[in-house]
Parts: sequence; structure tokens; C-alpha cells
Amino acid sequence: MPVQMPVYLDYNATTPIDPRVLEAMMPYLTSEFGNAASRNHAFGWRAEAAVESAREQIARLLGASSKEIVFTSGATESNNLAIKGAAAMYREKGNHIITCTTEHKAVIDPCKRLAEQGYEVTWLTPDSYGRVSAQQVADAITDRTILISLMAANNEIGTLHPIVEIAKVAKDRGVIFHSDATQAVGKVPIDVEATGIDLLSLSAHKIYGPKGVGALYVRRRGPRVRLVCQMDGGGHERGMRSGTLNVPGIVGLGAAAEICRTEMDAEAPRLAALRDRLHKGIADRLDHVQLNGHPIERTPNTVNLSFAYVEGEALMMKMKDVAVSSGSACTSASLEPSYVLRAIGVGDDLAHSSIRFGVGRPTTEAEIDHAVERVVTAVQELRQLSPLYELAQEGVDLKQVKWAPH
Repeated sequence: MPVQMPVYLDYNATTPIDPRVLEAMMPYLTSEFGNAASRNHAFGWRAEAAVESAREQIARLLGASSKEIVFTSGATESNNLAIKGAAAMYREKGNHIITCTTEHKAVIDPCKRLAEQGYEVTWLTPDSYGRVSAQQVADAITDRTILISLMAANNEIGTLHPIVEIAKVAKDRGVIFHSDATQAVGKVPIDVEATGIDLLSLSAHKIYGPKGVGALYVRRRGPRVRLVCQMDGGGHERGMRSGTLNVPGIVGLGAAAEICRTEMDAEAPRLAALRDRLHKGIADRLDHVQLNGHPIERTPNTVNLSFAYVEGEALMMKMKDVAVSSGSACTSASLEPSYVLRAIGVGDDLAHSSIRFGVGRPTTEAEIDHAVERVVTAVQELRQLSPLYELAQEGVDLKQVKWAPH
């Protein structure tokens, strides 16, 4: 079967809507157009029933109660509601927040905003794999700590934090633990009861659902977590998030969550095999290729590689029929090297040469093999133009070279 061009390998940035999800959504985009808050007629009742069904589906995926699911416009809003909402609610208890330098901007920027408002933020530094240890978290907690926010899986390198151990530290010390699980939900098992997570953010469009809808899990007992709403105007979602509910989007998120719940056990190893086929195919034919992130503790679909003596943007231009990313889709317009790679000790030159590959549900072996060919050819062609690569091949230690000033 011929490979359809271009080959899409940027599933960390977004995913296509699964046809089964679209099928579930269609009635609510057409004939079932009721407002879920309209309690006086059948159109509203059916819309409300659809929303509650989706709430149940998401809760089942997370091991939560449906009453703990709050609908939002996406993970960015969920993160803002969790972080700012918790900070405001527990301000009298303390003003200290713990997070990490490799978080998504949707966590970093709210924390920076709170710092401007007088909160103290501790920025943990991950190890060379991108992981923060539970001991680091424990050492950072003070009697003024009110919130820990650490992602379940990194969006650029796929590294998984030890969230079970971190959640235990948080619980033992009486601190609320929030996790941005946008890149983990649907790819690796997450049970909020088993892990002890108090707040969890997710987005539909990362799990083959529609854009513009997400959810926030908010623990109701042991402890009961309370938030100050960040959007006023009607008191929807038990007062935590006002605004008319996006019924078609919510139905789509629910359907996507249900598919992930039932198919993840089979899909994850298939994705990991495709990911490893890609990595091995490239590494077997090219030298000076570095894996960024943890080799084992990572999402099954992500591989981030640096190609020494090649500029990442030039590499992507060389292989326009393969859709990949040089970093987070939310910051890839920047010419700065990835702050995530910098944080784990990758030098600027290698960070500039990094490519994130993300495989997904529709990915085939033929697409992987095509991508390998395109990457290998492009890197070889670009390295032929690189005097640095030529010197390295001759055995020159470039770190010891003293370059003449221009």
C-alpha cells in the first residue's frame, strides 16, 4: 500500500479526530443542539444527559468519580484553573508553589504570573533524562507550600515523572498535587485514586478528540480540593467554570476517552514498536545521533533525537513530506533552542539540531520506513555541507579547537 504524503509524525502536537469520535459528535452538531443548562425541555435534557455520559467516560479512564470532572476549553485553561484556583483558595495557608523548569508553558506562565503577585515559586531542575525525583520535591517543601505542579509526561521528550512517589510525598506533607497529564492520558495508565493525584489536566485533541475542549479532575475526598473559579458568569460546573458547555466537544472528549480506556493496552505496545523502529532505523545508519529523554520511562509514542552538525530547521525543510516538530508546537515559532533540552543539559548546538517524532494511532510501518529514509538522506546531505562534521570524522576534538575571532 503506497504511503500517503505527507507523513504525519507530530502526534504530540495534535491528533486527527477518530472517526468513531466524530460519529458520536455528529448528532450534537446537527439535530441535538440543545443547551445542557436548559432544564425546561427535552432538547436541554438530552444535551445534559450527553454531557453527564461523557463525564462518566472520562472518570472511568482516570479511575475517578464523574462528580470530580470539570469541563474546560482545553488543558491550558485546566492548568490555569488548577494552579491559580488553588493558589487563591489556599492563600491564607501559604504562598509557596513547587514546579519544574521543563513544564509546558501552560504551567510555567501561570506560575510566573503568581510570582508577580507575591507567591514564591521553586523551580526544580530535572536530571539529564528530564526527571524530577520525589526526594527533590520533599526537600523543596516548606511549611508555606500549598501546591506542587509537575507534569506526568513531557511534551517534547516524553519523559515520565515518578508521579506515584511524588504524590505520596505531597500527601504525607499535606500539600495539593496537580499534574498536567495532557501527554500521558490515553497513552499510559493513570488512576487518580491509586496515584493520589489531587488535580489533573487533560485535553481532547491529544487523544483523537476535537480541539477546544478539555477537562480538569478535582479530588472530592481525601482531601477535598477546593478552587477559586477563574471565570465568572453563571456558576456552571459546580461553580468552578462558568460558560455554556460545548456539548459536541464534550461528547467527543468522552468518546475519545472511552476508546483510549478500552484500547490503550493493545495500542501502547504497538506505538512503542513503531517508535523504536524509527529510532533504530535512524541510529543504525547515522552516527552522532543522541536520544533526548529517558530511554525507558517515557511515553510509548515519543522519540526526540539530536543530529549533531545539522541545524534542525534546515533538516525539517529538507524533509517537507514528513511532518515533525523541533519542539513544542506552542513555542516552535521561536528561534531559541528548546528550553526543555537546555534544562536537561543539552548544549545549544545539539538543542538546535533536535527533532521530535511522535507516532500515533494511524501510523503504519510503511510510514515509519519512509520517514527513516527521508531523515537519513537529509542528514547525510546537510552534513556534506558541514566543515565541522568533516573535522569530526577526521578525529578532531572540536571542543578543544580555539576558533579565531572574526
